[in-house]
Amino acid sequence: MNGVELFLLGRALMKLGEDALPEPPGDAGRQAGGTRLVLVVASDVAAHPDTTVGEIAARTGLPQSQVSTAVARLKEAGSVVTAPDPADRRRTLVRQAGEVSARVAEVRATSIEQALAAALGADDPARLREVTAALDVLARNLLN
Repeated sequence: MNGVELFLLGRALMKLGEDALPEPPGDAGRQAGGTRLVLVVASDVAAHPDTTVGEIAARTGLPQSQVSTAVARLKEAGSVVTAPDPADRRRTLVRQAGEVSARVAEVRATSIEQALAAALGADDPARLREVTAALDVLARNLLN
């Protein structure tokens, strides 16, 4: 595998992840990249507690308006909380919520099997188990 193949694999895995996630309640269909945007912001907030929208935008390279929208969606889902910055009350700090909301629990509990089976294009349980096991190995070795 070379760098280009790894990059393309990463993009394919991101698409699978998006396909596996349950639709938000009342959503009239996903916006292209909306889920990916929210997940990027959520992972940045997890890594940098008590951060501002501007700091998230600087670290991720996303426009501040998109970060603000993603923070609003995360707040609505109960994934993050916001509070005024005690050092500068004009700024708002963002951090992960102390408790897991029902929506976050639902997303975390969602299986990838249906999306993975659709991507593989076959109803071969052995192949599905093989690919799932390979993904488990990658996650175990590459994620924190």
